[in-house]
Order: sequence, then structure tokens, then C-alpha cells
Amino acid sequence: MSDPLATVPLSAIRVFEAEARLGSFTRAAEELGMTQAAVSWQVKALERRLDQPLFRRLPREVALTAAGERLARAATEAMSALRSAISDLTDTGEGVLAITTLQTFATQWLASRLGAFQVAHPRIAVRLEADGRIVDLTREEMDVGIRSGRGEWPGMEAMFLFPSSQTVLATPQALAALGDRPRPDALLRAPRVGSEAEWKAWFAAAGVAPAEVSGGAPRIAADTQTLEVAAALAGAGVALGSPVMFATEVAAGRLVQPFDIYIGPAEAYWLVYPKDRARARKIAAFREWLRGQVAEDPAAQRLIASV
Repeated sequence: MSDPLATVPLSAIRVFEAEARLGSFTRAAEELGMTQAAVSWQVKALERRLDQPLFRRLPREVALTAAGERLARAATEAMSALRSAISDLTDTGEGVLAITTLQTFATQWLASRLGAFQVAHPRIAVRLEADGRIVDLTREEMDVGIRSGRGEWPGMEAMFLFPSSQTVLATPQALAALGDRPRPDALLRAPRVGSEAEWKAWFAAAGVAPAEVSGGAPRIAADTQTLEVAAALAGAGVALGSPVMFATEVAAGRLVQPFDIYIGPAEAYWLVYPKDRARARKIAAFREWLRGQVAEDPAAQRLIASV
């Protein structure tokens, strides 16, 4: 039985994959260093070889046909595997490790530790991107991600770091205003920072009746834990945050954790990377270093043991 790949130039598959991934003949040409006419010719030649259209030519765009979508999935997987294999074979441990993560994780936990990673691995530079979007690690120029969730992302390997659970964090002054050894329901009369949904979840975990909680909503809510806890530190009220992220403030006495009651116990922070890149040296180096950092973090270990 003949090999069907023998009748199809791999150069045409490479061009088709770039066009299908980028959704534009122009962008595919730019990525491949070809002219737009050459890209169009390669795709048409592939369609003639396969005797069926792979794209629908619309007035201002192109769209994959059903056959094109099927071939695009396989081509993207194959090209990704080839790129990873070549990268792993040529990887000498040098270059840039690109990390994408959440802003609070980057600001409160990771950034201050990255200097130690670079001391341990001086031939690896680090680029850190922190925002709320989930980056497609198979298509964008990022090596690893640190995400919050349940550890299930298609095509990714995920290494557990520690729970992303949150609890009440308050300044000693804000806590003292609630009396000696306040109970959870005392927070109903405290100014609160954060989303109403998260506070309702915390009160439910603390056993406070829903009817009591409905009386007062938080006064301030922000996009990140960093901003909300900063507001609490500035005297705006009590906040919900990770005791790991704000361990420095707790250790210094600027914040107090009055209760061992958490929300989000089923979710955690995970290091994620494409399965086919697990052996890349810079990823392996970062993975082992990060594992050691978590093991040496007392706040992370306490949270792992308590939830």
C-alpha cells in the first residue's frame, strides 16, 4: 500500500498549516517569508492534489471547508510536534523562557523568586507576561503557564503547586474594631472589599445563614486580589485573599488571618505546558526549580495541609 504522503509535497502542507492557523494568506506569507502569490499557489496546488477544496474564498476572507478543518487539525498537531522535537534536539539550555500567569501570582509570589532561578540557571533568560487571558501554549510564543483551576486543560501537562483558596485577611486595626476574638458573623457589620459572590461563598463556608448575609454588600471590588488586599491594607475594610500570596504581609503583622475558613478548595495553581514539550531543557529546569520553591514555602505547605 502506497504512502499517501508520497503524493503531497510537505512544503505545501507547511503553507496550508500556516494559512489555516493564521486565517490569512497575507499573514501566512509574512510568517513563512514568501509572497502572497506563492502561498496562494501552494494551497491551490494542494487542493488539486487532493481533488477537493480546502478553503472557501469569500469576498474579504477565506474560511476552511469541512475537509480543510479536518486536515488543519492534523497539520497543526504534526507541525507542533515537529517544532517541539527540533527545539528539544537543538536546545542547549540557553535562550528565553516565556512564562504567562495571573497578575496576583506574578506580583505576590513569582516575581520576587525569579532572581533565584536565574542565579541557578544563568543561561536561561526569563520573560514574564501577567494578565487574565488564557494563552494557547501550542500556538503563541509562550513556553509555560501558571493557571488557576482544576488541572484539566486539553493537550497540556499540569503540575500541582498549591491551592488557590482564599480566606479573610484584615489589618489588626480592622479586626480589633470587631471586638475580642470575633466570630465569622461579626464580619457582617464590617466594611468588606471584594466581590459579593465570593463573600457569600465565604459566609456559607463559615455557617452564616444566607438571610443574614443579604443585608450588606461589599463596598469595593477590583479585578485582582492584589488590588483588593491593597485596599484593605489602606483601611478600606477586610478582604478575601490567598494566605500564600500575602504571607509576607501576614508575617510582618500588617495583615491578620483570623479564621481557617476557605473558599475555592477544589481549585489550585498549576504549572502547565504542552505534553510534547515536557522534555525541553528550559521547561524541565523551571519545573524542578518551581517544585522546590513550593516545597520550601511554609505558607504554601500550611495551606496544602489545611484544605
